[in-house]
Amino acid sequence: MAPRVGILGLHLEANAFAPPTVEQDFRAQCFAEGAAISLLARAPSSHLPAEMAGFYRRMDETGGWVPCPIAIWAAPPGGPIEQALFLRMLDDARRGLAAALPLDAVYIASHGASSATGDEDSDGTLVALVREIVGPRVPIVVTHDLHCNVSERMLAACDSLIAYRTNPHVDMAERAAEAAEMLRLLLGGTRVFKAFRRLAITPPSVTLLTAQGPYADLIHDAEAMMRGEVLNVSVTGGFVFSDLPKCGMTVNATALTQSAADAAVERIATRAWNERERYVARLTSLEDAVARAGEATQTIILADVADNPGGGGRGNTAWLLQALHEARVPGVVLGLFVDPALAEEAHALGEGAVFEARFNREPSQFSLPFTAQARVVLLSDGKGVGRRGNMAGRQFNLGPSARLTLLDSGMEVVVISLRRQCHEPRTLEMHGIDIAAARVVVLKSRGHFRAGFREFAPDERIFEVDAPGLTSPVLSRFAWKRLPRPVFPIDA
Repeated sequence: MAPRVGILGLHLEANAFAPPTVEQDFRAQCFAEGAAISLLARAPSSHLPAEMAGFYRRMDETGGWVPCPIAIWAAPPGGPIEQALFLRMLDDARRGLAAALPLDAVYIASHGASSATGDEDSDGTLVALVREIVGPRVPIVVTHDLHCNVSERMLAACDSLIAYRTNPHVDMAERAAEAAEMLRLLLGGTRVFKAFRRLAITPPSVTLLTAQGPYADLIHDAEAMMRGEVLNVSVTGGFVFSDLPKCGMTVNATALTQSAADAAVERIATRAWNERERYVARLTSLEDAVARAGEATQTIILADVADNPGGGGRGNTAWLLQALHEARVPGVVLGLFVDPALAEEAHALGEGAVFEARFNREPSQFSLPFTAQARVVLLSDGKGVGRRGNMAGRQFNLGPSARLTLLDSGMEVVVISLRRQCHEPRTLEMHGIDIAAARVVVLKSRGHFRAGFREFAPDERIFEVDAPGLTSPVLSRFAWKRLPRPVFPIDA
């Protein structure tokens, strides 16, 4: 008989320093329930997390099965989920799972760095709820972003945790396919063993790239171990801005014997700790960034890593915007600046209008007002389909958006209504911008832009700028409350 597989997912990277995440944040990105999930997962493109297509495809390839989708909730990185909303999500999951019983297995595709205003371990709570409902013998496999915060409770409740191995993240479908293969193995009666270690390291996310660097070396080591008795080794960098006791780099393994799992974890954890000095962010100052922009003869990228909406930033700090505008650097494109009020005014005025563009009319921490004369060049509904990186073939929605030209400097700024990071070139191209012709491209993104914008600038022409913001890689600047201490690199 074909196995019945329950499907759930909660995607949120919770930044403790950002405003709480509310229901509308989920509904604006992904709030899918029931049978609609299967239709979307098998569609040519959808707004579901990329794991869904990968999981369905591999399950379809490996035999008969009956998908029993419950819910997939995904919101842009932001503050912890409002507790009342999280409790409603749990109730929905409980009712959906109960209605789907009996289940033979469950796949949970979660980001892994969520929290709620009244629950520091929302991901663990969800997995524990699933285990309570389906019982001790039903296999549960979980996939997580490598920027996740892993709890012992979550690991105890599942049979295997499989994390992404690429940063920028372009392997979500592959890791979901690996989860499908793990579920097939477990459904066939194979017994697996787990091991886990948490390290007193909270790496700045800019040090967690997987093309090269310290984290890439750990990932390569882990991949080399995945043969014979070792089924999976996952090395997660954590998401320090959640500011929780479970933050920190972790290593976990799934193997056919306990000794194999233990040995794999010990080897990776030991190397990570011995090389901890490599996890120190090296940034370009704002002054040097402006100077490099003025001297550029080929396209360069200035990454505004401290204001990354992909990590809970608001996407509306004006430090780079103002500095480059005042320096009158030619050929500058900036994307994406989150300012719903400014986008709305531009739409009301219409294309061709010249007006005083007021950025950040309601200033908040780090997001100070900035004003400049601007022309409305192009208006858009903000909807599109990505073509590169982790957005390739996936639908996105920026909300009503506008391309503005600042008259005194000629800078092109794409203003959007929904909080999204700029890691997909189509978000600029849909506004008529020729990225290759730009001298300087300013991106409010931490690292995912590297996969999307690699065709325009190699690593040597990418500069991570040290400006204020909610996602600054200089971790000593934050007033940590719940983070376990001492921890490197905050504490020497």
